[in-house]
Amino acid sequence: MTSSAIPNGLSNSASPLVFGLLGSPNAGKTTLFNALTGLRAKVGNYPGVTVERREGEVSLGRGDSRALLIDLPGTYGLTPISADEAVVNDVLSGSAVGVARPDALILVADACSLSRSLPFIGQAISLGMQTCVVLTMLDELAARGGSLDIQRLEASLGVPVVGVVGHRGRGIDALRQLLGDPAGWSRPAIDAPQDRAERTGWANSIAENVITQRPARHQLTERVDRVVLHPVWGSLLFLAVMVLFFQLIFTWASPAMDAIDGLITALASLARDALPAGWIADLVADGLVAGVGSVVIFLPQIIILFALLYLLEDLGYMARAAFVVDRLMGRIGLEGRSFVALLSSYACAVPGIMATRTIPSPRDRLVTILVAPLMTCSARLPVYALLISAFVPERSVWGPIGLQGLILLGLYVAGAVAALIVAALFKKTLIRGDGLPFTMELPTYRWPTGRVWLSQVVGSAWAFIRRAGTIILAASIILWVLLNFPKVEIPAHLDESAASAYALEYSAAGRIGHAIEPAIAPLGFDWKIGVGLIASLAAREILVATLAQVYATDGEEGESLREALRNDRDPETGNLVFTPATVGALLVFFVFALQCTSTLAIMRRETNSWRWPAFAFAYLFVLAYTASFVTHRVITALGGTDWVS
Repeated sequence: MTSSAIPNGLSNSASPLVFGLLGSPNAGKTTLFNALTGLRAKVGNYPGVTVERREGEVSLGRGDSRALLIDLPGTYGLTPISADEAVVNDVLSGSAVGVARPDALILVADACSLSRSLPFIGQAISLGMQTCVVLTMLDELAARGGSLDIQRLEASLGVPVVGVVGHRGRGIDALRQLLGDPAGWSRPAIDAPQDRAERTGWANSIAENVITQRPARHQLTERVDRVVLHPVWGSLLFLAVMVLFFQLIFTWASPAMDAIDGLITALASLARDALPAGWIADLVADGLVAGVGSVVIFLPQIIILFALLYLLEDLGYMARAAFVVDRLMGRIGLEGRSFVALLSSYACAVPGIMATRTIPSPRDRLVTILVAPLMTCSARLPVYALLISAFVPERSVWGPIGLQGLILLGLYVAGAVAALIVAALFKKTLIRGDGLPFTMELPTYRWPTGRVWLSQVVGSAWAFIRRAGTIILAASIILWVLLNFPKVEIPAHLDESAASAYALEYSAAGRIGHAIEPAIAPLGFDWKIGVGLIASLAAREILVATLAQVYATDGEEGESLREALRNDRDPETGNLVFTPATVGALLVFFVFALQCTSTLAIMRRETNSWRWPAFAFAYLFVLAYTASFVTHRVITALGGTDWVS
């Protein structure tokens, strides 16, 4: 066969084949992508996980040949109503800039819900591209007593059909063999009808022909959902899950955090002893080890956060949480897709804002983007953990429920409640508009495989470590320079500790801090905190690295950061720097402030304007400043000028 006889660009040339992976949310598309490419892509059980295409190489079933696999956003049809569905159409039509039009399509469908997938399959087949169908969840189909005739389905559709169990690797080798020769795939003699009603009838007739035994309802899912989806019991369960979630973050992480803290202290001492005395030793010990190490200490909490979050997602609970919260979202003018995007922002606002592409209404999407930074991202966790562990006692409130975990939960709830209130205000004033109906297919409860779950947790933990090794490392070096230069002449009468404080105060960073101190003094913040606030604009967690360097310079050698914060006193008045009022105000400031350059950049990209990022930064700063001011005044009025045991 000559290249001209091969349809849709398939040829015998050396250029690799390009396959488009297409399917609806929860069909197992991302799991199949992982199985074929070996990449650690995130797997979730709610719509909107795949908001951008992902590419990976897949080895074919012939020799060493490889092809490019494009993981397209999940979609229920080819008539786009949201930004991510428009991406699918652009790629399939070849109009997407910088993306090769697929030579062939791999359509993914859940075998347990084949009837609902067939209209979409028919629509995709009608594009005229080389197409094969992959049926997933065959193990679940069998477990629920269902069966279907794959050969009969293949004959009815006129395209190749392969059954797989992606997370266990079953059927993957057969699929690789099929992908090795897309030019030889059969093609339908009759296309699916274009009219929607006729296409539905066509799909129903095929379903009746190929489904030999319909699967029984998933009894466990139905029994559990009677509670999980109940308006009252479901809401109470959601609250209980969140309380337990944040208690475990503190309880389980403490031993590992203490061990890492000791290791960082030992490494700093080792670096100082091994290097010649002078600025190089100070840079390594105080700038690199203390700066980066002060953030790495919180890695155990980050791991637990993502481990629990991914477990709830993979079990199928987070989709139910979206359904439960949709009632509340509807009252403020948004819907469940906005909740999915806001939920993603708990990990990081950047993917959360990108996930708004699943929202069909442009106005709802803009509102969700503007309030997404209020959701407490993982970058805030090191700040919260440092201040809570330093100043909130490990006291039991009720049985295993501790005060530290409740304070952390309260901060997360404050951000979420603020996001809902601000969204409601925007929908009624600045950005009015009606929403569109929200449709969500709830997956059956599935226990995730350990390998997939572990790969997700490791991937997120590694991303945190990379951030510490790049952004925080660079910021730590810059901060060290600003905290140690220019060199000033130290008055002769000062002792070693006072001389160190004097040099710090008149450094470049100290002068910046003193310049903004009048503006932040009403919040109870001194110039040292001011330096941290300025530095945290690069990334929120850099506040911790900044304080670590400030107190490595200004504190006793070997003193932990938590102890240094607790013991710091104003040299003139002798009063504590970190009073209950100051700590409360600082925590509240980080609940609301948009201290993240990456978030502003992604806002600019998604709104195609600097107008909305500037507006978001301004309104969140005003909100953070006002809330911190009120918090400081209230706690001070209640006698919060000193700590009590």
